[in-house]
Amino acid sequence: MKLAVSSTGPDLSSDVDPRFGRASYILVVDTDTLAVEVIDNAANKDAFKGAGIQAAAAVCDKGADILLTGFCGPNAFKTLDAAGVKVANDVSGTVQSAVERFKAGEFTFSSTPNTEGHW
Repeated sequence: MKLAVSSTGPDLSSDVDPRFGRASYILVVDTDTLAVEVIDNAANKDAFKGAGIQAAAAVCDKGADILLTGFCGPNAFKTLDAAGVKVANDVSGTVQSAVERFKAGEFTFSSTPNTEGHW
């Protein structure tokens, strides 16, 4: 399974970035091998608008099944939901600890976004 995790840095020891669309990086982690594919989200980080939709499209393009993040806005959530990507919000700690907590079944999936757009 592939998890996408919003991240402040490019590796598993980085903290989860609470902002999805404007996160510095999005790490796509294979839950079996812990192999990491890094999405550099710099273009969206300072975007005037559309950051969430573009970040969601990148996650979908990488084949992620689930997104772990702090906050996911309405446009990103709709995009992910339409692609069948489940979202777990209110995630914190390091990326590695978030992956471990996911594997232990500690997260529930959201049915709605948990922040307004342009957070």
